[in-house]
Amino acid sequence: MVSRAAASDGGELLAYRPPVADILMALDVAGLDDVLALEQFAHVDRPTVAAVLEEYGRFAADVVAPTDRDGDLEGSRLQPDGTVRTPASFRRAFAQFVAAGWGGVSAPTELGGGGFPASVGMAIAEMTASANLALSLNPVLTHSGIELLLAWGTPEQRQRFLPRLVTGEWTGTMLLTEPDAGSDLGEVRTRAEQGADGRWRVTGTKIFITWGDHDLADNIVHMVLARAPGGPPGTKGLSLFMVPKVLVGPDGALGERNAVSCLRLEDKLGIHGSPTCVMSLDGADGELVGDLHGGITAMFTMMNTARLAIGMQGPSVAERAFQHARRFAAGRLQGRAVGVAPPVRSAIDDHPDVRRMLLSMRTTTLAGRMMVHLAIHHRDMARYAADPADRQHAQAMVDLLTPVAKAWPTDAGFAAASTGIQVLGGIGYIEESGMAQRLRDARIPPIYEGTNGIQAVDLVGRKVVGDGGRTVRTLIDAMAATAAGSAPSTVALADSYGCLADAVAVLDDVTGQLLKRAPEDALAGASSYLELLGLTVGGWLMVRRAERAAADGAGGAAAAAAALESQFFATEHTARTAGLVQPVLAGAGRLAALRG
Repeated sequence: MVSRAAASDGGELLAYRPPVADILMALDVAGLDDVLALEQFAHVDRPTVAAVLEEYGRFAADVVAPTDRDGDLEGSRLQPDGTVRTPASFRRAFAQFVAAGWGGVSAPTELGGGGFPASVGMAIAEMTASANLALSLNPVLTHSGIELLLAWGTPEQRQRFLPRLVTGEWTGTMLLTEPDAGSDLGEVRTRAEQGADGRWRVTGTKIFITWGDHDLADNIVHMVLARAPGGPPGTKGLSLFMVPKVLVGPDGALGERNAVSCLRLEDKLGIHGSPTCVMSLDGADGELVGDLHGGITAMFTMMNTARLAIGMQGPSVAERAFQHARRFAAGRLQGRAVGVAPPVRSAIDDHPDVRRMLLSMRTTTLAGRMMVHLAIHHRDMARYAADPADRQHAQAMVDLLTPVAKAWPTDAGFAAASTGIQVLGGIGYIEESGMAQRLRDARIPPIYEGTNGIQAVDLVGRKVVGDGGRTVRTLIDAMAATAAGSAPSTVALADSYGCLADAVAVLDDVTGQLLKRAPEDALAGASSYLELLGLTVGGWLMVRRAERAAADGAGGAAAAAAALESQFFATEHTARTAGLVQPVLAGAGRLAALRG
């Protein structure tokens, strides 16, 4: 029997084992071979990708994962001088992360990066987040800032800032939210004034700033939305400014401290090690990035990059919770399974309902991971495919998939963390078990970088109705072809193909009806439509995974396991799509009870 002490001993039960084989399979299903065939990645092959992920997996397990509990128990703390102090283990691990160059694996080689596909960088981000979600947010924001400067920075700005951001010597943040401007960025009041010397000075207060101040790097580069004179009201009047914590000279050398500081740290439900700051800018020196009054367009480059990384945090937390729950269930003796005679007692994973819970955690993690990688695959193709038509198609697909890949996996990740507590039972509800941290940490990814409700509104309003359904129909056709394309070799695959075919038919019909709905009625069913699309895409990817495993393994144990996992996801999750038709199409009238 696993005792309460054993459930909290910090040993094997709580250890993180990077699922490198599963991650490589997700890359393969998403289309890694096609990306590696592009001229941009001629210097990379699959064995090299596998070797990089194996090596980083060891780093994540041995160096990053041991810091996770420290961050939860100690948190980050605001010092009397207005600086933020992180746990000592964070500082040691991050220094090793920077020294090894892990933050720049997918950055361009001309900036000192590894030049790998974005999907490889995302795989590293997944393992970092599984090892320590709070710490992982720092490189996520830095990478998003790199993407922003690559797209919108001047050559001089890129030369001064990008090399140190790529190495991780400097880190990045985004300063969007204000007390009266959360999701509605049109209400941003932070202002920027240009002096007679041509320099911009930014003044205002920003809240909920992740890693807004810390002691891990020599400088922090804030990307700040502010309102400059002469702009129209709303989001069209916003401009984007780069405001470093420490001023940077023309040669890249650090100078004086800028007028930006942390006023307070938020006391949060989870991710305690990640400092969530209230930031004050008091005439801080800033540099315009992109066009004047074009800040919202530039900022979306950073936000959409971050959204996919946040989407991967769902599978990241779920993977860690699954590993913990599975080990616990294998050692926890309770009752007797069917056919077991006294005095023998059974491990709880011998009971069907516990196996159901574990398989739900496992398969939604697999599906969510592949969903994010599918979006990342299209982003690489949109940038580097030789044919302009291919790039255009890929961009349309990444636009469609981004809200789904942000929302569905993070909702599934929170559900998996909750199920992990259920598997452990009363021990799981006790903080010292470690599983409660998984639940608390998993609650934030569905909220930040645009709540999942906002992702659903974006999906339906812009990406489906706004597109006239063209891109989603392309995706529907691809999923229908998979469902109809092969004769199933096993009963498990027959169930998978059947459930997928039914779900695709439901999605096709509902999409057609949604395109005809009044705007308020369409938005009233947006979250259910996103769930419907997510479950269908997840089922499709699980089938493709089973097909790939069968081709790779020539009918071996891995192929059999993949077929059974696909069958479980199909019957337990994809089959639920039919029940979503009514909430998608019921309209806004059913919401009238809450009108004043």
